[in-house]
Amino acid sequence: MIVRSWRARASETNARSYIEHFQSNVLPDLRGIAGFRGALLLREDREDAVEFLVLTKWDSIQAIRTFAGDDVTRAIVEPEAAAVLLSFDATVQHFELVDEVAVSD
Repeated sequence: MIVRSWRARASETNARSYIEHFQSNVLPDLRGIAGFRGALLLREDREDAVEFLVLTKWDSIQAIRTFAGDDVTRAIVEPEAAAVLLSFDATVQHFELVDEVAVSD
C-alpha cells in the first residue's frame, strides 16, 4: 500500500471552508477511484495559520496515476481549494506502508 502525503495552510477564518471542500468534493471523487483505500485529514492550529496534512492510502502507484495523472508527484489542488488556502505544497510525497496497527474495543 502507498500513502500519499500533502500539506497546506489556511487562515483560521478559512480553515472550515477547506475542511468542507475536502469532505464535499475531494472525498466523493476519491471514493470513485479503483485502488483508493482511505484518507486522513489532519489539522494543527498554529499561531499564524492552520496547517493541514492530507494522507491518502492507495493500492499502488498505478491507482494514484488514475487520480493524479502521469506525474504522480504533482499535487492536485482544485481552484476552490486554492482560493481558501494561504499556501500549499506543489508536490506530494509517497511512502510505502510497512506496518499499520489498529486497536479495536
